[in-house]
Amino acid sequence: MEKVNYLLLTSNPIHKNLINKLNSLEHINWFLVDNKLLFKTDYLEKNKIECIFIPHWSYIIPQEIYNNYTCILFHMTDLPFGRGGSPLQNLIKLGFKKTKISALKVINEIDAGPIYLKKNLDLSGSAKEIFKRTSKVVYDMILEIIQNKIEPYPQKGNPFYFKRRTAAQSRVQGIKSIVELFDHIRMLDCEGYPKAYTEIDDFILEFDNAHMTDEKNITANVRIFKK
Repeated sequence: MEKVNYLLLTSNPIHKNLINKLNSLEHINWFLVDNKLLFKTDYLEKNKIECIFIPHWSYIIPQEIYNNYTCILFHMTDLPFGRGGSPLQNLIKLGFKKTKISALKVINEIDAGPIYLKKNLDLSGSAKEIFKRTSKVVYDMILEIIQNKIEPYPQKGNPFYFKRRTAAQSRVQGIKSIVELFDHIRMLDCEGYPKAYTEIDDFILEFDNAHMTDEKNITANVRIFKK
C-alpha cells in the first residue's frame, strides 16, 4: 500500500514528541511544522500533504490552506462552549476542573467547524502538566480518527466565546483567595506563556512551580528582575 503524507502542526514544544509516536503508524509519512514561516501552500504541495492535524497553533490558518486541505484542530473545550483564545486559562479562571478536547474541522469561522470526536481532559496541575496530558489524549484521538475514518458532524447548541488573554492579564491583581492565586500561577506555568507576576517599586517578580502546602499557604519559585 502506498503511503500517504500527513502534517502535524504545532506551536507548543510539548506536542513535538507526538511526531515520534505517530511515525510508528503504518502507511503514513508524517511531517512536523512548528514555524509559521514554513506553513505555506508551496510546502504542502511539495510534500504532497493530504491531511493536517493541529494540536496547538497560535496563528491564523490561511483560507487557501483550509479550503484545499483537511485541517483538523484540537481545541480544549466542549464546543460550541469556549470558542476563541486562551481556552486553558479561561477555563481555570471560571473554576473548571475538567473539560473536553474537541477535534474539529477548520472552516472560515473560528472554532465553529464540524466535530470529529471529543475526549475528556483533567485540568489539575500546572499548564505544562496539562499540555503533556493533552498530548497523550490528542495522540489517541488522531489514531481513532485515522483508523475509524471518522466523519465530522455539525456543532450543536449556542456558542459561548472566550477572549484571548493579554500579557498584562498575567499580573497578580484583584485576587481574593489563596486558591485563586494558585490557579493564576499554575495556569500560566508553561513555555510560551507570560508567567504570573507582580511589581514592587522598580522590580518585577515572576512566579512558577506553585504548590499549595495547605489551604492557607502556597510555595512557589520566584524570579526577580529590574524593570
